[in-house]
Formats: sequence, structure tokens, C-alpha cells
Amino acid sequence: MSKTAFDYIIIGAGSAGCVLANRLSANSGNSVCVVEGGGSESAPNVSIPAGILSLYGNPKYDYAYVGTPQPELNNRRIPVNRGKALGGSSTINSMVFIRGACSDYDEWAELGCAGWAWDDVLPVFKSLERNRVGQSADWHGFDGELYVNKARDPNPVSRMFIEAGKSVGLPEKTDFNDGDQFGVGIYNVTQKDGMRWSSYRAFLKPVLDRPNLTVLAETETRRLILDGTRVTGVEVATKAGVQTLTAAKEVILSAGAIGSPTLMMRSGIGPAAGLKAAGVSVLHDLPGVGQNLRDHVDGMITVRSSSTKTLGLSVANLPSMLAAPFQWMFARKGMLTTNYVEAGGFAKTKYAGKEPDIQFHFVPGYRSHRGRLVEYGHGYAVHTCVLRPKSVGEIRLVGNGAAEIDHKFFSAPEDAQTLVEGIKVARSIFESDVFAPIRGPEILPGPDVRTDDEILDYLRAEALTVYHPVGTCKMGTDPMAVVDPATMKVSGLDGLRVADASIMPTLIGGNTNVPSMMIGERCARAVLIS
Repeated sequence: MSKTAFDYIIIGAGSAGCVLANRLSANSGNSVCVVEGGGSESAPNVSIPAGILSLYGNPKYDYAYVGTPQPELNNRRIPVNRGKALGGSSTINSMVFIRGACSDYDEWAELGCAGWAWDDVLPVFKSLERNRVGQSADWHGFDGELYVNKARDPNPVSRMFIEAGKSVGLPEKTDFNDGDQFGVGIYNVTQKDGMRWSSYRAFLKPVLDRPNLTVLAETETRRLILDGTRVTGVEVATKAGVQTLTAAKEVILSAGAIGSPTLMMRSGIGPAAGLKAAGVSVLHDLPGVGQNLRDHVDGMITVRSSSTKTLGLSVANLPSMLAAPFQWMFARKGMLTTNYVEAGGFAKTKYAGKEPDIQFHFVPGYRSHRGRLVEYGHGYAVHTCVLRPKSVGEIRLVGNGAAEIDHKFFSAPEDAQTLVEGIKVARSIFESDVFAPIRGPEILPGPDVRTDDEILDYLRAEALTVYHPVGTCKMGTDPMAVVDPATMKVSGLDGLRVADASIMPTLIGGNTNVPSMMIGERCARAVLIS
């Protein structure tokens, strides 16, 4: 590595970090370095939407964290998939374009995050978006870098899910980002020409030729370097060895809700008692680091079917499987275009207030009852998650700089109650006559699981997460806040900001990829005016 001194060092080339790198390096007077632990995302299985099945749990693309035993979930350890490649988790996600409810951001402002209300963030969202669906200019942008498109070739069974939802009173939605999420529909996706359009491809890859921009992939950030209360650089490890990179102006953490607090605590920034217990010298006591972990807890219904309309691995489906590569190459059609969670939507249980409290991710294929990524045969499934969980977890540092991820799922009983009701709503959709022509046996939870207590027992045994961790370096003005809402600077330190999902004070009602990009844009603007 020839150059080791920069103006700005960005840790993480994920959803937020790629936006930051683009914006800061647009000024040729700024030297910018991006440090990413993962490597290339150029393989075909990243570009082809259906390739996501080969990405989850793959050590080349996924950190594949595992949480601590969860007492309310039968002491199971829950997988925590996070992207390990240029583009971060936007390189392995399902590409669903959702921004959350307007009220989510208004709540942030009410919690002390002035400037983060919906009317403040909507123009930022629009500036990032290149909408190709023809949706309203009141809600969407058309000149940004992030392509938003319709799904290229949705499976017909996804259409059945929508019709079944309508039969139980859920309206059909063609835009989940128009201020009213309630209903079911085909999700819009972050794709261009039928291929994944990650944050890296949208914001960073097009500007790699800027002479003032350095991207260090496959480079581990070990710790932040402090001089008193100022962060002056980072220590990194590459295949060539350990080196120190210096930042004349700032270091910006965009390593995500797991990576950012872990790196801070490893560097001696965090709750003093926890750092001491982990054997780390306390350089800056900041009690909120690693706290306030929130995620969408999720339950699944999966049904077997003999219908080859559904996606599946079978002898009967062999002709479609053989045709799929050619359909994709020449027309961007066929089963390889699927992002698997093609359809879904937002609904209300009896516990909901004004906004929906559950979200569906419908899969027009059989989801394994054994946890396998691929299972022989056909079927369909729906995931149901609690949108605004009250359970709050934490990330703790343990020996050797490692972190424990403790979601504390169902520690708030309201979350369990909401998810039980959510499973009942999802079941009512699947029990619609619309599914009668292809219906087979329900494998999970199974026909014998009917009462609330039985459903809850099932969820304790099987519930997982849809991988939307946030909040572990939250912004705000209360004693547990880590960053300032106006600047995203870390409280009590100079030269350090955080820009990723970890700064969210609460979890939004929806997928977190695009909101993280918005956070990166907000941080870049704050840096450039400072």
C-alpha cells in the first residue's frame, strides 16, 4: 500500500458507505479512502437475482454471525447474515425497495432527532432514486443513481398471493412508498436491466477512476487510533500485513449495526464497565455504544404443493430449469429473475395502531422446514415479521475483541403476541380459495398448531429474523445517545462520525437498505458543509 494518509477514511463499503465515498470524493480537493473487509462482487451469482440463494451463509460474501442463546426462543442461537463484499448487505439482500412509514421518521424527530422528520428526509430519498416505474413525483425521484424497477418476471403464484390478500380485505398496492403502506402487492426492486443494483454498483463503482479515491477491499479494520479525544486514523490488516492509515480530517464508520459498535468498543470507546470486563482499556466512556439493538423478528408458514407453477427443484420442473439461463441471458425473463420475496405487503393485527404492525415477504417456492436453502419439491411460503418491536437487545464485547449479539427477542411479550396474530393473518390469506388449485399440506407450523399457545410454542422453536439490525450507535440527545443528530459526530470525540443503520433511534417499519443509503447521503452533506 503506497498511500497511507488521507483526508477522510470511510470504514465499510456498504449501503451508506458507498454513498458517502461518492459524495466526498466528488470534490477533487478531498482525498478519500474506503476500507472494506469483503472483496469483489463481480461474480454472476451476485448479478443474477436468483443467485441470492448462493450468497447467504457463503463465507466469501457473508459474515454469517450467530447470536447468543435466546432465552425466550428455547435458547436457540439466531443467524445474523451481513454482507461481506463491496456493497455490503446490499450485495446479498433481496433488493426490495422500501423506505418505511412517514411516521417512523416523524417519531425520530419527536425523540430528539431534529431534522429527521419525514418532510426532512423525503427530498434526500428522492435525490438518490432513479425511478423507472413511472410513479408519482410527489414521492419519487428520477435522476439519482439508485435504479428502482418493477420485478422483471414475477411468478404467477405471487399474483395468487395478492388476490388471496384482497379476498381477506387487504387492498392491492402498486407503490408501498406513497405514504400508505397498508396492502399487498409485488415489491419494486433495486435492479437495473434485470440485475442487482447494489449501493456499490450505483454509487461507488462508477467513480472508481477518481484519482482522489482509494478503495481497499479485503482489508480488515482492527481498531481506531485516538490521540486524546481525537480519532486520527485506523489500524488495518491486509494480506501484506498490519498498517496504520491516518485521517487528516475524519474517520466515518459505516460498518453497520454490528460492525460499527464492535469496532468502537474494540478501540476503547463504549460502556466503561463492559470494556473493562472484556479486558479493553477505556479511552472514552460512552454507555450507549452497542445498546438499543433492534431487529425484525419473523415467523414462517411453508406449504407443500404439487404445482410446478411454483419455484422448485424437481424432475417435472427440469425443462423450465434448463431454459432459465437462456431466458435470463436473452430476455431477462424466467426463474432466474426472481428475488424470491417477489410479493408481500403490510397488514394490521388487532394490536396495531394507525400504521401496519406486520410485514409479509411471500416466496412462490417451498421454504425448507429443515433450514436448508434448497429443498427438493414445490410449494410456497410467507414470512411475517413484527415491524416495530419493543424488545431491545445489545452487542457486548468479549475476550479477544469479539462481539456477542444478543437480540433479546420476545423479552417484550407484546412482540410475541403481535407475531402470533401475524401468523393468524398470514394463515387467513393462505386459506383463501384463491390457493385451492395448488394447495398442499401445511408443513410449518403444521395443521395441529392452532391455538395461540401452540403458535407461540412454534415461534419459540422456529422464529428467526429478516436481518434488519439497527440502533446500536443511536443518534439523539438523551444520555444513551452515541451520535449528534445534526452532524452524526460521536459524542465527546473529534474526527469521528457514524453513518449507517446503527444510528437509527428506532427500527423503521420496513426494509432497511434504502434508509441506510439516505443516512449516508445525510452524513455526506453534513461533512461537506462543516
